[in-house]
Amino acid sequence: MKTIEIIPSKSDAHRALICAALSAAPCRVSCPVSSEDIEATKACLAALKEGKAQMYCGESGSTFRFLLPVMGALGFRAEFYPEGRLPQRPLSPLYEELERHGCSLSPMGSVPFILEGQLQPGDYHLPGNVSSQYISGLLFALPLLSADSRIFIEGELESRGYVDMTRKTLSAFGIATVEEDYGYLVPGGQQYRGKQEYQVEGDWSNACFWLAAGALLPEGVCVRGLSAGSLQGDKKIVALLQQFGAETETAGDRVCVRRKGVLQGIDIDARQIPDMVPVLAVLACAADGRTVIHNAGRLRIKESDRLQTVCRTLRGLGADIEEQDDGLIIEGRQVLRGGTADACGDHRIAMMAAVASLICREKVVLTGSAAVRKSYPDFFAVMEKAGLSGNLERR
Repeated sequence: MKTIEIIPSKSDAHRALICAALSAAPCRVSCPVSSEDIEATKACLAALKEGKAQMYCGESGSTFRFLLPVMGALGFRAEFYPEGRLPQRPLSPLYEELERHGCSLSPMGSVPFILEGQLQPGDYHLPGNVSSQYISGLLFALPLLSADSRIFIEGELESRGYVDMTRKTLSAFGIATVEEDYGYLVPGGQQYRGKQEYQVEGDWSNACFWLAAGALLPEGVCVRGLSAGSLQGDKKIVALLQQFGAETETAGDRVCVRRKGVLQGIDIDARQIPDMVPVLAVLACAADGRTVIHNAGRLRIKESDRLQTVCRTLRGLGADIEEQDDGLIIEGRQVLRGGTADACGDHRIAMMAAVASLICREKVVLTGSAAVRKSYPDFFAVMEKAGLSGNLERR
């Protein structure tokens, strides 16, 4: 069985780096493998420490949305320089809530995007079906204010796992938040207390691609470095692989998956796991019967319109796939044709196409593969070392 050591979690690294930067005492964040998104957060926090206004956040939505409220809480004037599709991605209603509580912001879509003013404590209102990054950003910022604040969540909170991760990291740095029926109570006047060292946990989101590959191969794949107790929502991949009919085994920090007979199509509610949709769609292509993926509408505002690019890319490789307003319908078959695939500037589309090559009769020619630098720069080197890239050509 092929064994892969997973990289540190990008999501956990963002959170730990911000908490460490806000702490008076020094803290070493142990994250031996980086990415463009992690480097963006590091660069912005370095600028903060040096008293500079310019924040070069690249295409990292987490960096931009986490640090906007933080800069407001610190009372700093900050110039953010988002790149790629990020300036066009939604910022409302966080935008309006920041303005309502004392901040002045550039018009949405501006580059540079300038924040000025002093964020004030109070009641903040956010729908549960918008980006969880808005909530996490406020959770980082509001403890720094002079009085208590409340975050009211209207409707069901989607991607709850990411908010739970934020609260867990905050707790590790001495910050208290309280979950209430309405959302979250955030006491003011708190201080971040640095740990001597923070170890970033393994990345379940990127591990999903390798675990899915294992479900497509009789010899299987083992991924090491994963925490069974992680709050990352994409840990659900194990249960979904079992529903598809793959054989899974978890022992310590290892998760092993292999194909066991024929996979079967399933129904998938993606409300809490939107980042998994691309690779789940590949599994659906290899399964017998129909797979329906729903509650995935937020994928339209990622690095690409992911419902559109998943559908177009897999259809181009021979899949029977239909795009819906908030999801996908896939009629499974055992083998795809192969052909040319464009990453569309999206790291998860690039990795999806690479995994899809495992079930293609002919070679998959992938253009724009450098998009993986956003979250997993060594993805293709790891794939080649594991002997999984024989049917893939990158251009």
